[in-house]
Amino acid sequence: MKNEKLLEVKNLRTSFFTHVGEVKAIGGVSFELDKGEAIGIVGESGSGKSVTSLSIMRLLQYPGKIVEGEVIFKEQDLVKKSDKEMQTIRGNEIAMIFQDPMTSLNPVYTIGDQIMEAIRRHQGLSKAEAKKKAIEMLRLVGIPSPEKRVDNYPHEFSGGMRQRAMIAIALSCEPSLLIADEPTTALDVTIQAQILELMKDLKEKINTSIMLITHDLGVVADVCSRIIVMYGGLIMEEGKTEDIFYNPKHPYTMGLLKSIPRLDLGGKKRLVPIEGSPPDLLKPPKGCPFAARCPYAMRVCIEQRPEYTFVSENHRAACWLLHEDAPHVEVETGVVRRRA
Repeated sequence: MKNEKLLEVKNLRTSFFTHVGEVKAIGGVSFELDKGEAIGIVGESGSGKSVTSLSIMRLLQYPGKIVEGEVIFKEQDLVKKSDKEMQTIRGNEIAMIFQDPMTSLNPVYTIGDQIMEAIRRHQGLSKAEAKKKAIEMLRLVGIPSPEKRVDNYPHEFSGGMRQRAMIAIALSCEPSLLIADEPTTALDVTIQAQILELMKDLKEKINTSIMLITHDLGVVADVCSRIIVMYGGLIMEEGKTEDIFYNPKHPYTMGLLKSIPRLDLGGKKRLVPIEGSPPDLLKPPKGCPFAARCPYAMRVCIEQRPEYTFVSENHRAACWLLHEDAPHVEVETGVVRRRA
């Protein structure tokens, strides 16, 4: 049985038209998300992850603008929707959890009021019905004594509880798609694990598709079935989670993996940083955006952008090393080695 597509992003290009020129934040991104699927979008800061999500939600602030492409959600192109039409979709069919819950929650309204606002706006329930559902949502996300906590203000919640409240608001209208932008960054590791476990449970309970955006590959390992690796506003590699972790094909993906602490190595292996800095998107490189930092870059990498090579049906990477006429390479524990 073929999976039902929920979202298709086709050749998305997003730029910021600043006083110093056009910043090409997204340079032509395409991917799909099935109904009930969880995917992770990973990469360093500035790689284009958050701009991709804001483009999908149509929440770009001036001077940002979608220059080209389509965002097909339930067979409708969101790029062509008016602001008024998008208001009925946001929060109702597509919801977003932002990185810092303290700045996302309104400090002068109770947690319950903020959940009820979304429910009443999109579902037309009475105040009493909306409060009852708000309590149910707080219970669903694991907040103790929800009947009392519903009347608390954000400052009365801990960081982890505020993030749970944000998830409750996002899920209150049972959206088809939940976009989580760095939802665990400001939390300690114990609370991080709880939030990720909560997202896994909610995906199973209400069949919501999840797009998890993070700079940390470790965060997506347990939640997502598929990972998209972004760099310089482009997708470098995409594949099933096990492909990305155990059979990476792009040197950038390998660099990210080598920079993750591993408990199974007993703390003896040194972390290896990726040397250099991300590209200047005011003047994006002609070839592969990672070429300047890649220890295996060839002349063609600098001069020409690589097409995607499909390693398997669901695993692709944009790297000249994978082309038939490139020098043969082998991958061993996340390290590229040229054969003599």
